[in-house]
Formats: sequence, structure tokens, C-alpha cells
Amino acid sequence: MANLSIAQIEKKANEIRKDIIKMLLAAGSGHSAGPLGMADIFAAFYFAILNHDPHKPFWPERDRLILSNGHICPVRYAAMAEAGYFPVAELKTLRRLGSRLQGHPERLRLPGMETTSGPLGSGLAQAAGYAYAARMDGGRFRVYCVTSDGEHQEGNHWEAVAFAGKYNLANLTAIVDRNNIQIDGFTEDVMPLEPLVEKYKAFNWHVIEIDGHNIQEIIDAVNEARAVYENPTVIIAHTIPGKGVSFMENKFEWHGKPPNPEEAKIALEELRKGAKAE
Repeated sequence: MANLSIAQIEKKANEIRKDIIKMLLAAGSGHSAGPLGMADIFAAFYFAILNHDPHKPFWPERDRLILSNGHICPVRYAAMAEAGYFPVAELKTLRRLGSRLQGHPERLRLPGMETTSGPLGSGLAQAAGYAYAARMDGGRFRVYCVTSDGEHQEGNHWEAVAFAGKYNLANLTAIVDRNNIQIDGFTEDVMPLEPLVEKYKAFNWHVIEIDGHNIQEIIDAVNEARAVYENPTVIIAHTIPGKGVSFMENKFEWHGKPPNPEEAKIALEELRKGAKAE
């Protein structure tokens, strides 16, 4: 993939957000807040960071991007479609019976999807195993794993953190969507995660904190991770759930709810105005 400019990637992120609204409306179900909040990160990965080829999704030397919190898959599907993995029109088949775009991603349905995900807390273990095996085999690709902050309440996630830290998996980078919400409320009310930075450091991880909506910061953080040869890296990306749609932003009630037709119309208009303002 040819890299785009920062401004072009920002425009892609806005298109991804519009795609998310349209596909959720068509499906009549799905998650809104998380996918909208992660649009900048997925745009940066698919258009500036990943070593990949949409026309060769099984290319052995591709970087692996593993999505642990599978419920935010609308943002990944939209980014993949915009990158050329499949037609953008197919996005409107989200969650339909027989569609390649299920409500949680299935590896065998969609080329370019590295794992089947859904059970929260499992993705980092898959990514750590992948990174460990890649090092044994001499693979030069990198493994990236997107995780939610809420799934840090799962014990198996921390087993994977310990494993990666012990074996110094420097080819592994985790990205935490630190949006502070989960389906039942705010993370710090449900089960506090802080001090998150100190916890990762205690497990021998290199830690970077960024604004998850700043494309340059996202790219710079990944470049920093590539330069770390002793430890796995975690990028804690502070994001706004529902980003770009005023009535969804920072509202945990939109974690697992799609917009109705009127709400979608308002959301798309806000995103169009936001694109013009940029």
C-alpha cells in the first residue's frame, strides 16, 4: 500500500466513520461508540503503518493485525473496504445471514481477517502466541493487537501480558482503546483499571501514551515501538467513544446500540460538516 499524507488519512478516517453509520443503520444492530472512536487508528494502520497488500491477503510477509475486541469490527470492515480488500458496497451486508461481515469477525469468512474474535480478553494471548511462533520461525513481520480497555478486567488478558513480558516479544505491539466506557458504564466505576501504565511496566512492557485521534501521534508511536528491541510495546490510545457524532460522544449507552434513521441522518450530516471544516 502506498502511504498517504496525514490530511489524506484524516479524510479516510472520516469516510470510515460515515461507512460505520451507514452499515449500522442497514444492519439495525451493532456497536456505535467504539468503532467511531477507533476510526483514526484503523485509518492510520491501513493507510500508513501496516505492511500489507489488499490483493494478496495471505501474503506470508504481511504484518498481522489482530482484533481482540471483536464487537468493534465495523471499523475494521470499513477500513478494509476503503483500502480495497472488498467493495465498499458490501459493508451494508453487516450482520446479515450468510454475509462475510458478521457481528463478530470470522477468520474463515473474510480474507485479511487474521483471527475469529468475540470472547473478550483472548486476543492478546492469540497475538502473543503468534509473535512467539514468528520469532521461532524467523519471521520478520510484526504482530499488532487491538484491545479494549474494558477487557483488561479479564484475567486471561493479564496472563498474556505476563507471557509477552517474560519472553521479550519485541515484535508484538498492543494498542489499547482507552475510551473509559463499557456496556454497563464507565470502566473506573465498573472495575477500575488505573494505574494502567504502571501495571504494564511491571510486566516488562514498553509503554507509550497518545491521543488516539492524532494521526501523527499514532504513526510516531508505532515507529517508536519498532525501535524497541528488548520488550513488547503497548500503546495506550486515549479516544473519545462515538467520536465525530456529538450525541454519541462519551456516552456509554451507545456502546452496543445502532442509530435509527433520524439519528443516522444527523450523524452523517455532522460528519460531512466536520470533513468540510477540516
